[in-house]
Amino acid sequence: MAGAHQTTDGASATYRRSSFWLDDLVRSGRDDLVPRAPLAADARFDVCIVGGGLTGLWTAYSLAKADPRLRIAVLEREIAGFGASGRNGGWCSALFPRSPGSLERRHGFDATVAMRRAMVDTVDEVGRVARTEGIECDFERGGTVVFARNDVQRDFATADVAELRRFGVDRPDYWDQRTVGSRFGATGLDGDAPGAMFDPACARLHPAKLVRGLAEVVERLGVVLFERTEVIDWAAGSVRFRGVDSGVEGSVAARHVIIALEGYGSQRPRVRRRILPLYSLMIATEPLDDAIWDEIGIEHGQTFSDYRHLLIYGQRTADNRFAFGGRGARYHWGSTVDPAFERVDQVFDHLHGVLRDLFPAIGDAAVTHRWGGPLGVARDWHATASYNPKTGVGFAGGYVGDGLSTTNLAGRTLADLVLGRDSELTALPWANHRSPLWEPEPLRFAGANLGILGMQFADLEERITRRPSVTARLLAPLTGH
Repeated sequence: MAGAHQTTDGASATYRRSSFWLDDLVRSGRDDLVPRAPLAADARFDVCIVGGGLTGLWTAYSLAKADPRLRIAVLEREIAGFGASGRNGGWCSALFPRSPGSLERRHGFDATVAMRRAMVDTVDEVGRVARTEGIECDFERGGTVVFARNDVQRDFATADVAELRRFGVDRPDYWDQRTVGSRFGATGLDGDAPGAMFDPACARLHPAKLVRGLAEVVERLGVVLFERTEVIDWAAGSVRFRGVDSGVEGSVAARHVIIALEGYGSQRPRVRRRILPLYSLMIATEPLDDAIWDEIGIEHGQTFSDYRHLLIYGQRTADNRFAFGGRGARYHWGSTVDPAFERVDQVFDHLHGVLRDLFPAIGDAAVTHRWGGPLGVARDWHATASYNPKTGVGFAGGYVGDGLSTTNLAGRTLADLVLGRDSELTALPWANHRSPLWEPEPLRFAGANLGILGMQFADLEERITRRPSVTARLLAPLTGH
């Protein structure tokens, strides 16, 4: 793989520090992470995709499969998978940022059913493509276990199961305390064993293996990837770029321009207030013995969370580590994105403490990796895949951390929109959805950080009062519920 790439001194070492997943590719000898050659002169393509993450690559894949004659380029400032696509929790789930109930209130019952069916089917579609294209990404569909650790959370779990079943697509189960106690070494918050909601529509995978493997697949299909190529601006029919290392500027003429930057889009004037970058941080432990995993109960292929308001998420990796993350890092003024924000010791320590509290069997297992990065949040927490046929410019994002599978659906939807196809995908309620803009500063700064503090307070409130949080109920309309 290295032979096809242009060497950039220090780049590989920098990129492998971005996440456990990327570091694992280098340690295993699977990928050197050396950037591909940048774009160095004006060019012309049929489709120019801005962003080399999963949204951009799935779009390129879908378009190349649909019409092999298309000349497609992907421009990426760093390397394919540098952003959220190579740093996330590895949940290939049917989760959508807005809850089914919220979607129903906005779009109606039938549209919500169609969206749920598309999301559930997408989990299997990712696995199908991985198998078909030979992408070895540790894909295993074991479902998600969401622990309900006190009476309030148990009520949430049973309500979730009832709501999902009402749409007739998802097949969740509620596992009572006896069932959970016999299967898992998870603790409750009230001294009793937790219950759990089990959702079978989720697979565990290695996100960096998926995104880097997908990049190789689209190259085989004739798509050209230009890395270390920063997009400065775009308009109908053209994209302006600059070489990160050379400083050379130029333009790409293209009939179709697709913007696939997620949280990093907030750094471009044409996206700025359309997306808010919110940081999520993760840790990975050293590999644990099988005997410890037997006590913990999380099986290969399973992901897990609980019903706290300040989100946590985790998986058992293929090499028997915990990869575990959560929210809590603050939003920064002016939607600033900076590598310094990816490492917050207070949040890392909190995550380690939460993991040990939930699964005491891990004991003194060492944390070997700490990382993070920005995800993209739309003002109404409603992801979109949209395309304007008049300008030829498309956009997808606002996944709020649920993008590992949703990006695949976005790529297929954008391909149909670009090609002018009326399909079941283009009729989904998220197709061509336009979210309102985020407020200007200082309102954006105050609102985003008060929301994070509110979720922390809501968890404390429920532990003290043993009743559903009033704070969480007030914040629910602002967070997609």
